[in-house]
Amino acid sequence: MQPDEIDWKIIENIREEHKNNNAIARDLDVSEGMIRQRLKKLKDSGVVKISALINPDVLENKMLALIAATLTDSSQLQFTANEIAQFEEVLAVSVSTGRYDIMIEVLVESNKGLVQFLTETLSTIKGISDTETFVMLKTFGKYV
Repeated sequence: MQPDEIDWKIIENIREEHKNNNAIARDLDVSEGMIRQRLKKLKDSGVVKISALINPDVLENKMLALIAATLTDSSQLQFTANEIAQFEEVLAVSVSTGRYDIMIEVLVESNKGLVQFLTETLSTIKGISDTETFVMLKTFGKYV
């Protein structure tokens, strides 16, 4: 499914304004039922995933970090990424190009929590040969 112009306007309204179906319908001058149907179609087709985004900037005692990892066997990339994604601290795992095979976004309690995640949790995953960790001090913009 390829989103049409109205679908993109619905997506933009949700992304930018976090509006509910009624507010989007008013803005686009269409029925709430139409918005509901289109959102269902967008979700069912996989074009849109709706979830809560965590804003670490407003959470006390939370640290956001990005861990870049190299794998020993790239044929195990999908399996390894799915295994890492199961950990509670992990917000996202992305396949990347360049020096690293995957990027792991984590939300931890503190420096101590990050060290614990790296040494006691991530280190249990077979096939990770190297990591580099970046602590995110402040996030600008927003997720698409």
